[in-house]
Amino acid sequence: MGIREIVLDTETTGLSAAKGDRLVEIGCVELMNHIPTGKTFHKYCNPERDMPEEAFKVHGLSEEFLADKPLFKNVAQDFIDFIEDSVLIIHNAPFDMGFLQAELEWSKFPRIENDVIDTVLLARKKHPGARVNLDALCRNYGIDLSRRTLHGALLDSEILAEVYLELIGGRQVAFSLAQETKDEAGISISKTSVKQRATPLPSPLNEKQRQSHKDFVAGLSDMPIWQKYWSQNQ
Repeated sequence: MGIREIVLDTETTGLSAAKGDRLVEIGCVELMNHIPTGKTFHKYCNPERDMPEEAFKVHGLSEEFLADKPLFKNVAQDFIDFIEDSVLIIHNAPFDMGFLQAELEWSKFPRIENDVIDTVLLARKKHPGARVNLDALCRNYGIDLSRRTLHGALLDSEILAEVYLELIGGRQVAFSLAQETKDEAGISISKTSVKQRATPLPSPLNEKQRQSHKDFVAGLSDMPIWQKYWSQNQ
């Protein structure tokens, strides 16, 4: 038995879905018992709108590059199937969850009901008064940022997975990038040289594993779930 978590990040055309900005990239990394399994989900999405220069400078995703990518509604079910009912680990969760919920609503899909741990709040609790953006946390924990010249949803998820492991008590296993093989749903399996990595548990989770999720999140008394943010903004 174990806990399955999904570290998640997105890239967008701007800062506000309510003002017409759209999601353009989703990256997810699977953790089992807080250890990366090598299983990821990654998709670019055509936003059906222009790419503001400010956003392009952040992630480097142009209108031309995204023009032939699928619409969010065409990858939404694959995304939902990947995250299942796992706890989501997100840095500045209200931002990413706001865009995901808006895109799901526009695409006529149900809203996400998963529990969410916001690593910004986790970092503020562990390092009061310190900067808690991803770059600052990586420098604090000695995590290599040389591969991060621009923001990218999958790369940032991989880096956040390392940061999260440090925030909850120390890195459990070296997290290394490797070449991937992808199936038609955009799910990739990375082969790495990390021998300590745990073997992924069967999926979907059974009732006892779901209870493990709930018990884990319940123990993080200061970690709000995304529903709290949404209830405050409805």
